[in-house]
Amino acid sequence: MAAKYQTTHEVAYYECDINQTMTFPAMLSVAIKASEEQSEQLDRGATVIGGYGLSWIITSYHILVTRLPKVGEQIQVVTQAKEYNKFFCYRYFWLLDDQGNELVKIEAVFALMNPETRKVSSVPDEIVAPYGSVKIKRIKRYPKIEPITEGRSLPYRVRFYDIDSNQHVNNAIYFNWLLDVLGHDFLTKHLVQEVTIRFDREVAYGNLIDSHVQINEALTLDTGEVRPLQTLHEIKIADVTYCEAVFTWQER
Repeated sequence: MAAKYQTTHEVAYYECDINQTMTFPAMLSVAIKASEEQSEQLDRGATVIGGYGLSWIITSYHILVTRLPKVGEQIQVVTQAKEYNKFFCYRYFWLLDDQGNELVKIEAVFALMNPETRKVSSVPDEIVAPYGSVKIKRIKRYPKIEPITEGRSLPYRVRFYDIDSNQHVNNAIYFNWLLDVLGHDFLTKHLVQEVTIRFDREVAYGNLIDSHVQINEALTLDTGEVRPLQTLHEIKIADVTYCEAVFTWQER
């Protein structure tokens, strides 16, 4: 069975928005830090991986939200690198309250990249062996992200401090671009329930990106099935898509 790693974190005010709840960039930063701590503990930290001429990248997230952590709350952060195949590693994160109740579940898909060529590499068994991850053949599939057919957009420029030590835009930064375009009114009246996000291409320093959004209102279908409120998102440069996502919401 894959090894689990657990740590605690007190949610700081600067990790939260005006709703007094933890932001997605902050949650992901705390989660990734836990995975880095586990990797160091297992002698698979960035320096060791760099010795293979590789570094980790994240290609997608699937996130389920029961409740977002609040300012001052003491949370438990649990992570487990459960499975891997030839090209991808599947790591899970759970954010729990002080009673052990699940607040947020995150499924992250990792890949190994050569930082010189920017090409994805196959996963050497010896790199993941200490985690106890199960080797599988299949590639996991997540909910489909529909393309935007109509909507609106806002431009953003990639800043120096958006770039991390892997020489590309930190994945957490994308959430700022994706959500900001929804505006104050929407974000103060709705809560995220589910997120699927896929990173297709790398954005570079100085790029001018456009954050596109389409709001699909809640709808009762002829079958009686209720389709929840969803927002479709795309980060584009000109006509090329670099990141795409779908968020499912409920009213506060």
